[in-house]
Amino acid sequence: MPADLLAEFERTDRRTRALLRGLEEDQLVVPYRRGINPPLWELGHAAFFTEYFFLRVAGDREARMPGYDEIWDSFQIPHEVRWRDGEVPGAERAWAYYDKVCAETRALLSSDALSPHHKYLARYAIAHQNMHIESLIWCRQTLGYPPPPDARDAAACDPMASDTPSSLGDAEIDGGRYTMGVAADGDAFGFDAEKPGFATAIAPFAISKTLVTNEEFRAFIAAGGYGERGLWSYAGWCWREVENAEHPLYWRRTDGGGWESRWFDRWSEPNPHAPILHVNFYEAEAFANWAGRRLPTEYEWEAAARGAEGRRFPWGDTMDAARVDMDGTSLARDSVAARVKGATPQDCRQMIGTAWEWTTDQFLPYDGFKVDMYPYMSTLQFGDHKVAKGGSCATSSSLIRASYRQAYLPQRRDVFVGFRTCRR
Repeated sequence: MPADLLAEFERTDRRTRALLRGLEEDQLVVPYRRGINPPLWELGHAAFFTEYFFLRVAGDREARMPGYDEIWDSFQIPHEVRWRDGEVPGAERAWAYYDKVCAETRALLSSDALSPHHKYLARYAIAHQNMHIESLIWCRQTLGYPPPPDARDAAACDPMASDTPSSLGDAEIDGGRYTMGVAADGDAFGFDAEKPGFATAIAPFAISKTLVTNEEFRAFIAAGGYGERGLWSYAGWCWREVENAEHPLYWRRTDGGGWESRWFDRWSEPNPHAPILHVNFYEAEAFANWAGRRLPTEYEWEAAARGAEGRRFPWGDTMDAARVDMDGTSLARDSVAARVKGATPQDCRQMIGTAWEWTTDQFLPYDGFKVDMYPYMSTLQFGDHKVAKGGSCATSSSLIRASYRQAYLPQRRDVFVGFRTCRR
């Protein structure tokens, strides 16, 4: 276990450094956007989380950067203050703090002195940092920066590389009892919102084997879907009117009347076979209504991904090293989840590591829920967020599992999110 933790920590550290060191100095001073954070604050916050929840428990309890806990703590510092000049330390001090925390963490993970509880805290801190790796990647997309410097990151995320067929029809999922979540007393790691695991009865349903594609969503636009009030919920129509939305976030019309979409800093014609990304819940819901279909519930999605056996991944219970590149980056969208072994026995594809997928459910606790050490992972998002499943092309492979529940506000579309539909 310590060796596995250390290896995952090293991969996480390498990816963090590559994402930030690959930015020019002026790119670190990003304009204010509600959906992102300044990269240097993200760096300090990741270090603070590891220090506060791991180092101060398993090692020396003294602060490594005295006087700055409230600056790095997302509970304490308001979002807009993270941009304020003189409030957040500059690059030299932020990197010095991060390096110090990494050195101490590496030393502890290399020792034999960690208790099972300490190992859990370390795993949690590593998982938390991987979540911020994803947010650093979508920050690049939001700002139109170049793709991540690691070619594997760029390739794993690039929708232009998809050669998945536009549609393979529906998978018929039998009714029965299906396992949801993660056992609270089991060995498998999971966040508190995934616990305690349970079994629930699900009626038979049919779910599309592939994600909705650019080609399919372009047909919705061409049919006037954004202007047809009857396709939208009340909340969705209010959002559409306020935002004056007429197409996906990173799409634009060409002079010839066609479409281009932006992938990081590159504009090109959308690959018709690639999954539509960066659409919010309301847009997905309206498309499903237009197509005469519906979005899956959270339980239906998880049942399709895990099967009656309650698999941890669509292909089984263990992570096959062949499915993950050697640096621990996100799972390749097609070679894992679409073309070959990544498909479920019912041939549902792209369910892991392609896009977060909208479900109809609100993000709420399971019966028997107990808050873990970090309430922000769950309790602050209960009620007004929707559940997204599957993990995106920007999600680290160490985080991905079928039980993982992501929470996004229904109007959010800057993240790597798409959807599939069910037969009504």
